[in-house]
Amino acid sequence: MSNEKIPYKIYLSEDELPKQWYNVRADMKKKPAPLLNPGTGKPVTAEELGAVFCDELVKQELDDTTPYIDIPEEILSFYKMYRPAPLVRAYCLEKALGTPAKIYYKFEGNNTSGSHKLNSAIAQAYYAKKQGLKGVTTETGAGQWGTALSMACSYLDLDCKVYMVKVSYEQKPFRREVMRTYGASVTPSPSVTTEVGRKILEEFPDTNGSLGCAISEAVEAATHTEGYRYVLGSVLSQVLLHQSVIGLEAKTAMDKYGIKPDIIIGCAGGGSNLGGLISPFMGEKLRGEADYRFIAVEPASCPSFTRGVYAYDFCDTGKVCPLQKMYTLGSGFMPSANHAGGLRYHGMSAVLSELYDQGLMEARSVEQTAVFEAAQRFARVEGILPAPESSHAIKAAIDEALKCKETGEEKTILFGLTGTGYFDMYAYAAYNDGTMTDYIPTDEEIAASTANLPKFE
Repeated sequence: MSNEKIPYKIYLSEDELPKQWYNVRADMKKKPAPLLNPGTGKPVTAEELGAVFCDELVKQELDDTTPYIDIPEEILSFYKMYRPAPLVRAYCLEKALGTPAKIYYKFEGNNTSGSHKLNSAIAQAYYAKKQGLKGVTTETGAGQWGTALSMACSYLDLDCKVYMVKVSYEQKPFRREVMRTYGASVTPSPSVTTEVGRKILEEFPDTNGSLGCAISEAVEAATHTEGYRYVLGSVLSQVLLHQSVIGLEAKTAMDKYGIKPDIIIGCAGGGSNLGGLISPFMGEKLRGEADYRFIAVEPASCPSFTRGVYAYDFCDTGKVCPLQKMYTLGSGFMPSANHAGGLRYHGMSAVLSELYDQGLMEARSVEQTAVFEAAQRFARVEGILPAPESSHAIKAAIDEALKCKETGEEKTILFGLTGTGYFDMYAYAAYNDGTMTDYIPTDEEIAASTANLPKFE
């Protein structure tokens, strides 16, 4: 089909909504390394994980052989409130750039949470409810995950306790209030309400917090409260599984119009949206059916892919979670209080880390002023105010499109627009006022943080 006949927005019908999640691990010849028990150094068992996570989610976390997993009807019914999400041809951006490249983005901001996080939040809340639990605990960085989980828990009448990274709690009060409106309790992290929070505050009294800190507190709260389990919005394999609906929908929409992307780009913090977007395309690459170029884009202030080490590390600052082999800056790494929001995690998904280590995808880091410049450029022509996280992918997409302008190549670019930035106006104000700065950790800072990695190789 000719490009002239491709609409601005490609919508799938409800009947075309994916009925199964795709598990990319099933097609990986070399699987991600197993989670380890920090006490024994041995792979964690389902029983051990069951003390922290819901039983069905434990099964999904440990399953690296089943390619497709049915989506329960109750979750599909919830998805239909905001899915399928549109695939958008960025005609106006292409024109503004003067590029021969064709640019598409998968837009995940068409729900109150403002992001893709709701795809996994409803799944995790559903399995908690099915197990008969009273509630769940979690952490949130920029607030999208906490908002999404509070929405899902409200829908299913579950209690929701959120530990929000302190700097985001202060920078994004309206995101916090959305969570409270949906019935969640929101605590700035690190806090004095948990033992691990008090220890972190004692060691780092002036800290602005981190996702690693908030995870530690949420896990402690879950394991010390009867009838509760911990749920996580990124990093874990189960989350990438749920988020595969993004890539499955994108691929179905592109196949419908005979479109094949050359380059697929996603922002990378813990890996949920990037993994979800690329999964079905990566599956084709792993099976030798097609080839694509994948680019992960992370903030220069928290460069786990591009400057981290591939090793076993704790998933949290308080060192209460299992060890995961991943690209990491060290669980004690405290990112600067910048506006990268949900991309301030010290590590990366084990699945994406293994794919990156095998050379199946690329990674680059970008500074936040350049990210907001790209965000503003996009907003002015495409009419959507993007989230700071998504804007990392926009920056790389624009860069690749401008390369096509230089070479005359007509490449097709797909990127993930994970959500909107309407709760990120303090960040946009800093950029517009010219007060935004770029912070890049030194080699010495990263070396000091990675020097104390656990030795379980």
